[in-house]
Amino acid sequence: MAVKGSAQGAIFKIGEYSDLLVFLAVILVVVMMVLPMPPLLLDLLLALNISLALLVLLLTMNIQGALQFSIFPSLLLITTLFRLALNVSSTRLILLQGYAGEIIRAFGNFVVGGNYVVGFVVFLILVVIQFIVITKGAERVAEVAARFTLDAMPGKQMSIDADLNAGLIDEKEARRRRAEIEREADFYGAMDGASKFVKGDAIAGLVITAINIIGGFAVGVGQRGMGLGEALQHYTLLTVGDGLVTQIPALLIATATGIIITRAASEANMGRDVSHQLLSEPRVLAIAAGVLVLFAVVPGLPTVPFLVLSLLFGLLGYASSRRHQERQVQEMEKEAQREAEEAKKPERVSALLKLDAIELEIGYSLIPLVDANQGGDLLDRITMIRRQIAIELGLVVPPIRIRDNMQLGPNAYVIKIKGIEVGRGELMPGHYLAMESGPVSKRVSGIETREPAFGLPALWIPEEAKEEAELAGYTVVDSPSIIATHLTEIIRSNAAELLGRQDVKKLLDELKEDHAALVDEVVPELLTVGEVQRVLQNLLREGVPIRDLVTILETLGDFARATKDQIFLTEKVREALARQISKQYTNDQGYIPVITLDPAWEQEIADALQHTDRGLTIALAPERVEAFYDGLSRAVERAAAAGHQAVVLCSPVIRAAVRKLVARVLPRLAVISYNEVAPNAQVQSVGMVSLEGHAS
Repeated sequence: MAVKGSAQGAIFKIGEYSDLLVFLAVILVVVMMVLPMPPLLLDLLLALNISLALLVLLLTMNIQGALQFSIFPSLLLITTLFRLALNVSSTRLILLQGYAGEIIRAFGNFVVGGNYVVGFVVFLILVVIQFIVITKGAERVAEVAARFTLDAMPGKQMSIDADLNAGLIDEKEARRRRAEIEREADFYGAMDGASKFVKGDAIAGLVITAINIIGGFAVGVGQRGMGLGEALQHYTLLTVGDGLVTQIPALLIATATGIIITRAASEANMGRDVSHQLLSEPRVLAIAAGVLVLFAVVPGLPTVPFLVLSLLFGLLGYASSRRHQERQVQEMEKEAQREAEEAKKPERVSALLKLDAIELEIGYSLIPLVDANQGGDLLDRITMIRRQIAIELGLVVPPIRIRDNMQLGPNAYVIKIKGIEVGRGELMPGHYLAMESGPVSKRVSGIETREPAFGLPALWIPEEAKEEAELAGYTVVDSPSIIATHLTEIIRSNAAELLGRQDVKKLLDELKEDHAALVDEVVPELLTVGEVQRVLQNLLREGVPIRDLVTILETLGDFARATKDQIFLTEKVREALARQISKQYTNDQGYIPVITLDPAWEQEIADALQHTDRGLTIALAPERVEAFYDGLSRAVERAAAAGHQAVVLCSPVIRAAVRKLVARVLPRLAVISYNEVAPNAQVQSVGMVSLEGHAS
């Protein structure tokens, strides 16, 4: 314990005088160029040079941002000067004594096998790598980085001032950010100049080596009486060993220079970033493994190396895929845990009161449908759905929130409107849904199910049976299309509920930019935003688009002075939109297939109408209502059997009442009045509901 305490005390004392030690080291480096040095001390300093170069390289790889090693430009100058001083000292020993320590001798004899030609070639290759490849690139990157950093300074300063004025940060944080920007500019400016040290070091190493060879040859032959071959062998090996022992640390420092200049700010060190970013795509690794297998079977290429590498890449791809799946599960668990913890906090209770207009909850097996990184395009489809609904109905659908729900089945999904479930379905990943949209040439085998949007009978078929089913006449859709179709139908059927007063206010504000007089006349002079909202909701409830707001507001302006009855105003707006409604229900043959009511039925319903404070009521006896439903159902079935998607046509007086009756049993069946048929529209009767309740 005493030894450990004394060692720690010595380290602390060294730390206190570290500035003096640095000053002393720089002075000694300069002195080394003048005073002779014993070989043993030179060995120690050469080993120190290699160690420092390795330490600097590891530090540059371990930092997250360049400013964490802001002393690097000055350190680069000191290490360069240190290597040059070692070159001078080793040159002095080589020429004076013909011996410069064990490290240089080992590099000259062992590393290059005692062959000075091989050693000189290796030395030249190292110089070329350092000078042409690393130094040249680092110099250019440093120049560009310094220029871009200086150009970006005014914008960064303005951004800090804007955050400070907006109250997002305080004065202390603003000062810290400004100081960091200044340090960053100083650093890259210094690196732009310091990169020249590395370039000069490479040139100096090459020149010093050439001088040492010539000088050693002259000393060996002229002063020591050696033969030409012996002098060339001895001094060239020592010179090449000296060049290698100093050039290798220089190469490490040059590499560190390139790394720190090209290193962008990150949340991890370089090793973790490389392993994460290079090995994060399992599909890429699998493709690489497959390509290597192809190389292995190509005649003339070595089989074993490519097979080994293929196996390695395959294992890496498998491991990466497993990690990706585990990471997804962990993220889902963390998200669920975080939401549970947030829900327990008293200050977060108010957040639980907020409801999303539309939610899509999915099981964990359906997450790839949403994740674009895994090829999922559901988010793009939802964007298209919102655009489609806006074009068709004139309704701006609120953002649709997608979340995973661990309580659902892995393949299940749920659609909610304002927190209440309105639709549910279950998919089979890797399968397609096949439906009979008409006659099929042959049956295909599959798992029987129901299409979730319309409840039609369908089959789950494997991917390999898709083409066969399409050729047989089936309609085949994938999983994202199933969810998109279901979501579209849910939005259409609940469009009225999704239109809030704030949404109506936005629509009116946008319309006011081009039709200010119209909007000012109606809102708030004649109707409130809420009253306009109810009219628009009545239209959307029956699938009538509200894109033509100009016509809608003009009609409301004409009749709202006489009454504010919402049913009456809605009927008048529908009549004004007659051309749009007629086009909406015109079939491909150019006419509207309609089911009419027996005049006696129309009269009976008209006599049963009652306008009360609660709205429109129909005072029909229960048995008469059942008779009406029976006759209507028969008429609709008969029209459908004939291939018609018919609508009910009746007089304007009872249209709203008939729609109220029809909505209870056939909510998708449209009801229009005679006044809603455009003058140029053609109508063809495909059925009638008689007074006795039978279709004719």
